[in-house]
Amino acid sequence: MKKTVQHGFTLIELMIVVAIIAILAAIAIPQYQTYVIRSQVARAVSEASNAKVIVEDCLNNGKTTLGTGAGQCDTSSLTGSDILSGAAQGGAPALPAGMGVPQITLSPTANSTIVATLGGHAATKVSGGTVTLTRDVNGTWTCKTDNTKIGAKYAPASCPPG
Repeated sequence: MKKTVQHGFTLIELMIVVAIIAILAAIAIPQYQTYVIRSQVARAVSEASNAKVIVEDCLNNGKTTLGTGAGQCDTSSLTGSDILSGAAQGGAPALPAGMGVPQITLSPTANSTIVATLGGHAATKVSGGTVTLTRDVNGTWTCKTDNTKIGAKYAPASCPPG
């Protein structure tokens, strides 16, 4: 009697492996997409927070006009981001195509704001959403995200939907 030796995998074993991989991919891909979007929103918050130093410096020195001239608040140190949309302000150099910076509004007697609008290479689910940092006249900063585009699903804990 001759013994047959099995070489390789049977068709059913291969089909089971493919089915397991398909199930794992169906679960993992949406989770990864959510992770990427959350990281883009967190990056927008971080990049908008960089402008807080400029706003504080300008207001502490009595500068309330954006620009590069004497006595004006210079925003040229803000670097462009590929996930933000928004033109350079106050005589800062033009940004490369597809880049944007947070938009700053200064006021010594009312709230000053920094608004970062997601665009450029941001995920389409949050593109157009905003992150708003507000400084009251006492110097206290608050952060809010756009409730319609970003919402609680993608907003970081430090910057809840407003």
